[in-house]
Amino acid sequence: MSKANARALAADLASAVLVEGRSLTAALTALRKGRLDPRALAAAQDLAYGVLRHHGQLAFFLDRLLSRPLSDPYLRGYLLVGLYELAQTNAPAYAVVNETVANVAGHEPKARGLANAVLRNFLRRQEELAGLALQQPEARWNFPAWWIDRLRADWPEQWQAVLESAMRHPPMTLRVNRRRASVPAYQAALREAGIEAEVTGECALTLSRPRPVAELPGWASGWVSVQDAGAQAAAGLLDCVDGMRVLDACAAPGGKTAHLLEAHDLDLLALDSDPARLDRVRQNLERLDLKAGLAAADAGDLPTWWDGRAFDRILLDAPCSASGVARRHPDGKWLKRVSDVEALTKEQDRLLEALWSTLKAGGKLLYATCSVFRQENEARVRAFLDRHPEARLEPLGLAGAIDGQWLPDSLHDGFFYARFAKA
Repeated sequence: MSKANARALAADLASAVLVEGRSLTAALTALRKGRLDPRALAAAQDLAYGVLRHHGQLAFFLDRLLSRPLSDPYLRGYLLVGLYELAQTNAPAYAVVNETVANVAGHEPKARGLANAVLRNFLRRQEELAGLALQQPEARWNFPAWWIDRLRADWPEQWQAVLESAMRHPPMTLRVNRRRASVPAYQAALREAGIEAEVTGECALTLSRPRPVAELPGWASGWVSVQDAGAQAAAGLLDCVDGMRVLDACAAPGGKTAHLLEAHDLDLLALDSDPARLDRVRQNLERLDLKAGLAAADAGDLPTWWDGRAFDRILLDAPCSASGVARRHPDGKWLKRVSDVEALTKEQDRLLEALWSTLKAGGKLLYATCSVFRQENEARVRAFLDRHPEARLEPLGLAGAIDGQWLPDSLHDGFFYARFAKA
């Protein structure tokens, strides 16, 4: 499959997000079901991620290169892929223009001239347009205006660093399964395989560059998993000991579930409302040879799953805006709306209320999100404590965190943690 076809696939992926409102993960999953050259699919994925990461700037360019709005919204995907390659990669300009025009003509023959004019006009005006983009916030930062405004209000000293971090490629961090190997032993195994990695946590090794998991020593045998260093903190913060009855609510895809079971012998129930996502938990546990109870249910609807036996520990990795992991999921910033954040805060409160009633006296609940918005984090903690005088917020001692909030940096994504103890 040629590079031109990879560009066409990337255009389809971008349109799935920007026109149809689907997640990039869902669009990629659908593509993988077809008989596609893995190399072309990987190239298309890389292009689509680039387009969505830089969409604010690319959309600014395109709107100024068009004399009128496109009648076919799917043409936009092809043009955005071409502009991304011209603006952000070292691909030969003549090849990008020729192959993008060919792809556009395959989709809509009458648009061949339009595509050629847009891309060649961009090459002539690139420096001018780049300067103009710096004056428009969405084009400058590649985030929606409402997102930028919220970050500025929540983090007046750090907002620019957060936005800049979200434009970088995320680190690939591994979690070593302590039941199979020590961190030094696995680091040595990586080095023997020609893979350099740095120790970045108790069980964490961050690779010098990302690799396909199939290249990792012992992957199929459960020696190691891929998990961000920030996410790996959850298992320790839950403060478990062997023999405890533990609930991992909203457990999919199962990274935190597995980490808890690697660290302790627990009576653990992993819960998720989506049966398909729960199956990913099952697959992860099978690869790692770990055992847990699994249930597909809404964690906030207790009669559908709870047997009345209270838990010693509860991990609530709550549904959230995922604003702390935008560099891993750049589609999210263009799919989310202010109204979505409002709805998510209500869901977070609902889940906290329901699960708190299933916790033993003397037990602990760890509230976690991958958000950097205070409305989903600090504000939810304050509201919960106001409703529950029997709840005590425990200090966590997270190095580098601000009131339980890790902002994204070179080592980890953006995460928030708060631990409540029940009197």
